[in-house]
Amino acid sequence: MLFYISLVAFLSLLVMLTYRYRAFIAPHLPARVKSLFPGLSNYTPLSTFSEQIGAGMTSSDFDIEANVREGDSRRGLDERGTQEVLEIMRRERVNFDQARLIRQNRILASNGIDPSGMPLDSKAITHL
Repeated sequence: MLFYISLVAFLSLLVMLTYRYRAFIAPHLPARVKSLFPGLSNYTPLSTFSEQIGAGMTSSDFDIEANVREGDSRRGLDERGTQEVLEIMRRERVNFDQARLIRQNRILASNGIDPSGMPLDSKAITHL
């Protein structure tokens, strides 16, 4: 009985760790396994400006192609922000600039600021 309990505990731990580190594990899985789990193929890290340009993460208002032309020493845009913008673009079917605006408005709202930049706190002093 103790053997089965420890086996179940070990397998549960293995499943939880696999789920937690799926972003690091997924790129190393064979294509055959990825085809069985379509959710694993959605994540593709974009770590350089060139890869981000190829994914459509540039526009006339936010020109990262200029960073490549000028030899910017940074690696690329923020990885988490990039994934959020790509997810918004995919889910809401909007272009890059609109997805950036939606993400920025969500960040502002989570910090108690409306889209115009005014604080939502009724006690905030906005004029003298």
